[in-house]
Amino acid sequence: MNAVLSRRHARFPRLSRLGWLMGLYGENHTKLANLFDVRVLACGHYVSMAGDGLELHVEVMEQHRYTTELRLSYAMLDPVTGEPDPSAHLRVYHDARQVEVTHCYVGRRWQDVIGMNPPPDAVFGYRFRINTFLGKWLDYLALQGHGMAAVRELHPLVSGLPESA
Repeated sequence: MNAVLSRRHARFPRLSRLGWLMGLYGENHTKLANLFDVRVLACGHYVSMAGDGLELHVEVMEQHRYTTELRLSYAMLDPVTGEPDPSAHLRVYHDARQVEVTHCYVGRRWQDVIGMNPPPDAVFGYRFRINTFLGKWLDYLALQGHGMAAVRELHPLVSGLPESA
């Protein structure tokens, strides 16, 4: 019986942790591309209004030929830090069709979650968690009706969000 099971499992390739993370990046690219065509958005602030009643802010910070850097956030601010909560800073790799969460703020900064000098395993685990969070958030946004059809440009001084550095 064990011989049959071991042959059966040998047919399926195993993903490394890095392969799994790259798979998350690819899934998140597909989900983001279904919501927003970030390549056509010029640098600036945009807002998407949908059925959930929450303003989704899309701040395109950098736009290059192969990459785009942006922040997704709601118009809600953390009362302690004044940061948009939740918010995710994304780097979109257009040629590789991947989206990486560079950092995320959901009630706490990354330093509060994993420390200032975390071991590599902790950093990798954190990357898994924030990219899984992004995937779930993008699914929620799609279900609520956010997307290009609901986007309008917002003047930076009116947004109420602090300028990113």
